[in-house]
Amino acid sequence: MFRYFPTNYVWNLSVDLAIEMGARIGEIEAMCAPLQEAARQPDAEGTAAFRATWADMAEKLCSLAAEDEMRGRLLSAGEKYKRAASYLLTCERLQGHGAPGRLELYKRFLEVFQRGIALAGENCERVEIAYEGRVISGLYTRARNVQGPAPVLVQLNGLDSTKEMKYLVGLPGWLAERGVASLVIDQPGTGEALRLHGLTARFDAEHWARHVVDWLEQREEVDPARIGCEGVSLGGYYCPRVVAMEPRFACGVVWGANHDWREVQKRRLEKEGDFPVPHYWQHVCWVWGAKDIDDFMRIAEDVHLDGVVEKIRVPFLVTHGEKDSQIPLKWAHRTYEQLVNSPKRELKVFTDREGGVQHASFDNSINAGHYIADWVAETLGGRTKR
Repeated sequence: MFRYFPTNYVWNLSVDLAIEMGARIGEIEAMCAPLQEAARQPDAEGTAAFRATWADMAEKLCSLAAEDEMRGRLLSAGEKYKRAASYLLTCERLQGHGAPGRLELYKRFLEVFQRGIALAGENCERVEIAYEGRVISGLYTRARNVQGPAPVLVQLNGLDSTKEMKYLVGLPGWLAERGVASLVIDQPGTGEALRLHGLTARFDAEHWARHVVDWLEQREEVDPARIGCEGVSLGGYYCPRVVAMEPRFACGVVWGANHDWREVQKRRLEKEGDFPVPHYWQHVCWVWGAKDIDDFMRIAEDVHLDGVVEKIRVPFLVTHGEKDSQIPLKWAHRTYEQLVNSPKRELKVFTDREGGVQHASFDNSINAGHYIADWVAETLGGRTKR
């Protein structure tokens, strides 16, 4: 794990995620060098300083991109806008719920990301799925070099990630080269669903997942018999839940198991384990629509997979980082052990040998991501060679 800030795990996690999304080390140095003292300050003061340097770099890149556009250099402009978007997202996700200007920062991020994707000519289409009078937004990546309907992998966020983060890390692109399409969504409790539509998380994730499958079944380029699901971090709870309860999913993958999130919350109350974001308790109350911590802890009692995983009857891959300091490795073993009715179950623990040992492989995602992409391609009928 790259540790720019010796005493601040949450900020190091953010920097590492930015690297996985394509950040440049010179820009990281320029943004982070002024923040050494701020990294030791309380959340509110520290994250405001973090936002200032990262947002400034993003706007500088947007200015450079605009100059590229004026000269007709659209590919260069697109790359700069994408990188600027990743910096805006990185500082936005560190802000507390209701922090002044946070919503405007998020909207700016969406605007810059879409501009970058369009100018770069990315294989990425923004889509919206009707849900309870509002929408679940997604990014759809088509399979490459496929004749006829293609398999597709639905990809779910964790507690604080977004569809754009998952897209930029790279799994949709790696799958597309293997003949598998991707739909990365902001499910309730994440991204646009939470910030723009007020859709909070729910433990019975199949309630919204069935709408996603309905939408995919209507696309002529998708094979409805080959729809898989993947979830990262807290998605390691959502994914097994929806695959168990929605029989139209043909396989499942967790990138970081999360078998008993209620137990993780109890340990966090006792100051055990690392937090993924500052203002943690405020953040989880926002995500789950809780009035306070006591209300949240009552909600969390349902967020576990005991009695659920046994219902999975399709192939399933469980992956976990050996040195995950947020979610103990034992929960990956628990999920795997309860997959007794899966016809093809596998547990893959990422070690120092291949990298990706931290939470959801944020320290080095490419080898882990390729392992997942290969497994999905083999399971859903894609390819692992040209």
